[in-house]
Amino acid sequence: MDKMDLVKLAIEAREMAYTPYSHYCVGAALETADGKVYKGCNIENAAYGPTNCAERTAFFKAVSEGDLKFTQIAIVGAPKGEQISDFCAPCGVCRQVMSEFCDGDTFLIHLYDGEEIRSYTLKELLPLSFSL
Repeated sequence: MDKMDLVKLAIEAREMAYTPYSHYCVGAALETADGKVYKGCNIENAAYGPTNCAERTAFFKAVSEGDLKFTQIAIVGAPKGEQISDFCAPCGVCRQVMSEFCDGDTFLIHLYDGEEIRSYTLKELLPLSFSL
């Protein structure tokens, strides 16, 4: 899938974010090796710890459906009601989850600021991942 098409799906996913505390809405669109796409949004909780990021929501949906091979993910974020105007990079926990399922040299992470897409390999964003 073209990375801009994936970004558009991440923007759609952002609309579903549940963010009554931070009011910062994130959307992600994760593509599997066979071209299927899973969308995810961030889902907050008053206890904060149980909050789940958009990226992990997409990954957990995919894994729970039996998909374990991934090629790329697009991530977008901005305050609720505002246009996307800055890059929203995955947190460390999300990067570590990605490393559980993705090849660091080939898995691509696309970040969008409303005008430009910047793409990184997982290894560029998590050079010393913890793995078996």
